[in-house]
Amino acid sequence: RAALPWLQLSLLATLDACRSSPIPSPAPDPVPPRPAPGFTRGLPAVPAVRGAPLAVSVRYPAPNQLIAARDSNFLLGSVGSGDATLTVNGAPVPVAPNGAFLAWLPLPPAASPRYELMVARGADTVRRSLTIRYPVRQPLPLAGPLRVDTSSLVPGRAWWARPDDLLRVSVRAPRSAVVTMVGADGVRHPLRAPAANGLAFDETAAVSAMARDSVTDASVVFATEVAAKLLADSTRPALVVVKRGADSVRLSVPVVRALSPLLRTVGLLRPASRIGSDTDRAVNARTIVNGTYKWQLLPQTALEITGRQSGFTRVRLDNTLDVWVDSDEITTLPEGTPLPRRVTGGIRVTPFDEYADVVIGMGERPAHHVEGEGRSLVLTLYGVQANPEISPLLGGPAGGDSLVRRVVWEQVTSDRVRVTLHLSQPAYGWLALWDDARRAFVLRVRRVPRIDATQPLKGLTIAVDPGHPPAGSTGPTGLYEGDAVFPVGLKLAELLRARGANVVMTRTSLAAVELPERAVLARRENAHAFMSIHLNALPDGVNPFTANGTSTLFYHNASEPFAREVQQALQARFGLRDLGVHYQNLAIARPSWYPSALAEGFFVIVPEQEAALRDEAIQQKYAEAMVEGLEKYFAWLRKESGR
Repeated sequence: RAALPWLQLSLLATLDACRSSPIPSPAPDPVPPRPAPGFTRGLPAVPAVRGAPLAVSVRYPAPNQLIAARDSNFLLGSVGSGDATLTVNGAPVPVAPNGAFLAWLPLPPAASPRYELMVARGADTVRRSLTIRYPVRQPLPLAGPLRVDTSSLVPGRAWWARPDDLLRVSVRAPRSAVVTMVGADGVRHPLRAPAANGLAFDETAAVSAMARDSVTDASVVFATEVAAKLLADSTRPALVVVKRGADSVRLSVPVVRALSPLLRTVGLLRPASRIGSDTDRAVNARTIVNGTYKWQLLPQTALEITGRQSGFTRVRLDNTLDVWVDSDEITTLPEGTPLPRRVTGGIRVTPFDEYADVVIGMGERPAHHVEGEGRSLVLTLYGVQANPEISPLLGGPAGGDSLVRRVVWEQVTSDRVRVTLHLSQPAYGWLALWDDARRAFVLRVRRVPRIDATQPLKGLTIAVDPGHPPAGSTGPTGLYEGDAVFPVGLKLAELLRARGANVVMTRTSLAAVELPERAVLARRENAHAFMSIHLNALPDGVNPFTANGTSTLFYHNASEPFAREVQQALQARFGLRDLGVHYQNLAIARPSWYPSALAEGFFVIVPEQEAALRDEAIQQKYAEAMVEGLEKYFAWLRKESGR
């Protein structure tokens, strides 16, 4: 493993400054895999820059940056020359040979949120002051005039709910207050504060503490849950009343629209983005408001609307499952519009050269979810009843097609159907489609391509995706992630072509390409795999000395073997800390027609790793690792599928 001596010194140098907030010791690294012959594992030394003019450049945080950390955070940048010294708020921060620095320091006090940087070389000094910001939280003291955080009041405006839905009503107020809600029925409902350390609030102790806590924030969130119908009377809106002694504050609760319990409110899904064909469009659904994606639903699917809040609309997939979609991606139909009745007919499997279509007639588009695992695909259909009287498998061993060996269906609940496709090869790719002509849902199951035994990539089409722009991270000396991975992508493309592969570049210049466009391009070119190249960074409050390393990410379970091969190849070449192979909710990896992996080979914010990425030999090794991962993955696929 290539050592990071100056990084280790930096960590030691900042320990004294961080004793009030101890830095956890890093767990011992696992023994890295032995490198394959023919290359040297590790990173080159950082090139030395000496005698250059001193100039303080802080890449992160930016001036007036809002910092979301609690007690410590990192700074990174450059002082222009590697023979200078640097202190930040009096703490020494080692400088890399090229003048770059990375520091992990306590946050400056809220009363003076500034970093004071001083660079020195002999008698030559340069100073810079960098002001940052912290999230503003209005203090609500125990004593003095009663204050309430009115911006914290929940529910918000323009909420919809079913009359009997329990909605949270909450507000932030001093712990010493008494908070109640007066509903549309005139009944008072107490809002409760959380117990402190398992004990109820001690009013006597609070009163005695008022003098000393007259400025200190002593707020909590008071909350209760009430039926939406108590918040739905526009002639008598609900009130939240906060009292402390003789002081009181009254807040009007925004009126909630109660959806009719007698007539359904139906919406029609439509993607906000018009990029690509109908095949590439989908509406993403989430488990919670503004949460991570889980379902990719077909446009023009009609679903019952059951709620709305904060720019999201809740829709019912079936009797036991509601999810959230962006409100811009659903059109509300006239009240009383009936939901389609979805009943399946027969399940028909029709083989083609590159795929097999599983066709399920049902008249109207259903909400659905597909998951590949091992040698099976599991299709869940929501709001559907199954009635497949005859389900012929066209082909099969006798008919010359053996991709879909068996179809098993199950009525899991009264309106949820699970269809399991047992395959003769590992789940590789699939597309969910709607066939208007046949009024049928189609799950197109892709065959593993024919793979050459000696040249696994020969004849295959590989999508190479140099990640970013837009967005992306920047290193201490200004190396931008999108620029750094582009030459790696070009080298990867060259290596792939030398192995007989066809290459689709999602980005052919340093210009920005949006994520949906990249996925559409790869699908239209019928890519057999999608390799995305990235560099990593960290959020506020995470120690970069203990959290950097190499990781490879995937979205669909079927892509995990691909990601694992790429990770192993990267580890063998560079031997950085192994951050593992894991699922992540990545927009670029959600398309399911091909396996996808996203490599985070280096942390561009770490000076040694940033410097290495400027080295063409390292760029070449990064590309070689991904080629090796692709070759081993397709060799494995050939063995598992017999193709």
